[in-house]
Amino acid sequence: MQETNTQTNRLDQIAVLIPCFNEAKTIAKVVRDFREALPEAVIYVYDNNSTDGTAEIAAEAGAVVRYEYQQGKGNVIRRMFREIDAECYLMVDGDDTYPAEYARQMASPVLEKKIDMVVGDRLSSTYFTENKRPFHNFGNTLVRFCINRFFRSDIKDIMTGYRAFSFHFVKTFPVLSKGFEIETEMSIHAIDKNMSTENVVIGYRDRIEGSESKLNTYSDGFKVLRTILRMYKNYRPMQFFGIIALILFLISAGFFIPVLTQYIRTGQVARFPTLIVCGFTMIAAVQSFFAGMILSCIIQKNRQDFESILHRSDERLKHLQRIQSQINQKGGDAE
Repeated sequence: MQETNTQTNRLDQIAVLIPCFNEAKTIAKVVRDFREALPEAVIYVYDNNSTDGTAEIAAEAGAVVRYEYQQGKGNVIRRMFREIDAECYLMVDGDDTYPAEYARQMASPVLEKKIDMVVGDRLSSTYFTENKRPFHNFGNTLVRFCINRFFRSDIKDIMTGYRAFSFHFVKTFPVLSKGFEIETEMSIHAIDKNMSTENVVIGYRDRIEGSESKLNTYSDGFKVLRTILRMYKNYRPMQFFGIIALILFLISAGFFIPVLTQYIRTGQVARFPTLIVCGFTMIAAVQSFFAGMILSCIIQKNRQDFESILHRSDERLKHLQRIQSQINQKGGDAE
């Protein structure tokens, strides 16, 4: 079932979203498994310039195939979230590392309890024994520690590609990243906007032989850490600039105390260059502190505006539900 990138103006109850780049070895099995686990769901495969026939294989397996020509997982997810309307979105990778048997358990909290993001937690089950790349294990643990420490959260698996989302999350999430750091953005967005989250422990299996990961341990790991730092600055500006202000203050005070001690003892200032540098460093500390205060006020205003955006997305969802109900009713009458 192959389609172009035009939106179909339908509201799916569950949309399974599978971003793919050269997953010909596994995509057919992934599509069949999720069709069996969630018979009522629509399976969307978004092909990202594959050269191994992934799109054709997915279409033969029964998926709705669409395309994103800008390379990068973040670009694919941006396209998915724009084009598809659903009450529940289930995102999974096309490499068959996430078992479909957990799909119902992932989707149910969104549909029944109105949870905004359900996280498939690999790290509490088989990930560390199944994954054969030790630096990936270390990286996942480090990222989880940083996010939960900086943002005071309790998300068990930050980098997992197995997640379920509500309509409100998808339609209010600003996709900024182009690559694999997109999962980190999702987690921080949910935390910052006080969206409801839930962790579901899932099984994990390593890629089959011959299937290669698109994730580069070092370059993508660096991008993820850089994203955490950037988003900490953007979402927690008072803490970020407050730390900088404190460091600058301590440096200034540390160099100023000997100058002051000498002045008290002799009545003379022998180190004018040091005194001047201390003054400029203290000014920079004050500027950092007030920059944090101003940006913190802006962030607070943005959070207030976000509540209005949520209200509008709720109205849109109800409108789509009414339209879908009318379509279903007409279909039943026609039968």
